[in-house]
Amino acid sequence: MRRRRFVAGTIGTLSGLALGPAPARAEVPRPLAQGWQAVPAPGSAPAAQLRRIGAAGPRLAWAVGEEGRAGSSLGRGLAMLWNGSAWTKTDLSHLGHTRLMDVAGTCSTAAWSVGQPAGTASALLRWDGTTWREAAFPGAGEQDVRLNAVAVGSDRQVWICGSRGGAAGLLYGDGGGESWRWLDPLPVPSANLYRVVVGSPGEVWVGGDQSNGGGWSGLVARWDGAWSVLPPVSGLRLGIADLHAAGPDDVWAVGTEAGIGGPPGRPGNPALAHWDGTAWTRVEAGFTVGSLSGIAGDAQGRAAWISGWNYRDQTRSTYLRRDGDSWTVVRGPAGAAPAPYLNDVTSVPGTAGFWSVGMTSPTPAPPTEAYAERLDP
Repeated sequence: MRRRRFVAGTIGTLSGLALGPAPARAEVPRPLAQGWQAVPAPGSAPAAQLRRIGAAGPRLAWAVGEEGRAGSSLGRGLAMLWNGSAWTKTDLSHLGHTRLMDVAGTCSTAAWSVGQPAGTASALLRWDGTTWREAAFPGAGEQDVRLNAVAVGSDRQVWICGSRGGAAGLLYGDGGGESWRWLDPLPVPSANLYRVVVGSPGEVWVGGDQSNGGGWSGLVARWDGAWSVLPPVSGLRLGIADLHAAGPDDVWAVGTEAGIGGPPGRPGNPALAHWDGTAWTRVEAGFTVGSLSGIAGDAQGRAAWISGWNYRDQTRSTYLRRDGDSWTVVRGPAGAAPAPYLNDVTSVPGTAGFWSVGMTSPTPAPPTEAYAERLDP
């Protein structure tokens, strides 16, 4: 059974919601924007959001999500392209996707995205420098195939996490996606994978959740020719949204802990954990109600920035910045959006800069629009 998880678009109406006792430690966000600035991402039809972003350099990036959501309508896929000076919307009228889930690329003619079409089977898309087109892969069109996230290494090998035949695993594209094959299934029953990242050479990491009988726990595993599954990240219905692996003994995982339940739209709690090669250590996020959605490393490969959403103060976007061995809450620009919600953060290769994307409010209903911020080096 597919488990419900706290993601963008499931918040709903939150006014008057009882959230339990006050946190034991006061939340003290830093008032400075730390260089984060809003960058217009025009052209989408409300309600719209950007779910993930991938950058190849300072003059090339892709962002994907969905637009045109209204009531029970699922909307349609949204893709944007950064050319070094502005975001432009990419035409997807020749495709029938309700949303695009993730994107990754290395150059102007080599990027990949995974999407959900109007039917039930997932699709694989390739950017050829001009437009997005569907690409063939083993299992294309099968009703039980799910492609959830994509990553591309510096060697242009493509890695996609998802599931086929009810088993979670990796779809591998060799030679820049010229040939595809499913690798051995992840040896974890009832698992969902939501993120894949390329670590050191020969290592690929995945994150998601796994059933623990009464709910689910955070799941992190490594592929290096065979699977190594780390111990679960324990919590009350906890799922991993993103991870950063500087090495097998230095892995950061972020996500949301849904808690013990509650009314529809109940916010979760941010989850941050570190793996030191032996055990997971839960780390305080600096705020107690909300979520953590993405994590990005710096030019040295160390985890550097985390994107999040702070339910108790939605006037600005919320980040965590790595300060030595600790994390500090940093706020984005004031007045850039009514209540910005971030879904992802990524580094810009070859620079010390970063991108983040999301939507202008935490509820994907009109007039919510696609949203982006940038931290210049």
